Amino acid sequence: MSFGEFAVLQDISLSVGAGEIVGVLGPNGAGKTTYMNILTGALRPTTGTVHLLGEDVTKLDTAQRCHRGLAQTHQIPKPFSGMTVFENVLVAVNHGRSAPAHDPISVAWTVLEDTGLAHVANRPAETLGLLDRKRLELSRALGTNPKVLLLDEIGGGLTDAEGDALVDLIRSIHASGVTIVWVEHIMRLLLEGCSRLVCMAEGEVLADGDPHTVVNSQQVQVAYFGASA
Repeated sequence: MSFGEFAVLQDISLSVGAGEIVGVLGPNGAGKTTYMNILTGALRPTTGTVHLLGEDVTKLDTAQRCHRGLAQTHQIPKPFSGMTVFENVLVAVNHGRSAPAHDPISVAWTVLEDTGLAHVANRPAETLGLLDRKRLELSRALGTNPKVLLLDEIGGGLTDAEGDALVDLIRSIHASGVTIVWVEHIMRLLLEGCSRLVCMAEGEVLADGDPHTVVNSQQVQVAYFGASA
């Protein structure tokens, strides 16, 4: 991906298998956000293609990719203001799926139970604390019935205890059969939650594999921590 003469991503080729939970780590400016925007359809790559479940979706917009099973959470949660928690999820159930749910109210309620928000279902969404807003982001994404879930720095701003609670929820979502790609700058969360780690720097993939092996590699230590080569 290039903007004018500035190359943000350079010859990145990544495959994520069904059932994986893959973390993407990198310092500021590594190209993580651009990579995520290409996957969701917010940006079209200068060259190359994006494939989802065997289909070339490079020319499809974000909504079309969502209907094909790709959902995303955003770094800064922005629930629909003026709506309750339940109504926010119901919108996703009604409009984010490839086909209407048979009983959208029951589906939305089940999602809230699974994410631990059923007890605040009737509260205005904008009154939630940060952790619950993150849970609502996940709930809205799950309401679309995703096959693949992209998490965009969802751990930002949380305390250690809140981060641990979030990791537990993400693991639970993964255990239900959802493939997850998690872009994050908080390394601890990725080490706790992911089975595979990809480290990016300056628009390239430096390492890809077992999380602890990747983090301890010399290339990653230099790029992420500024260690001496």
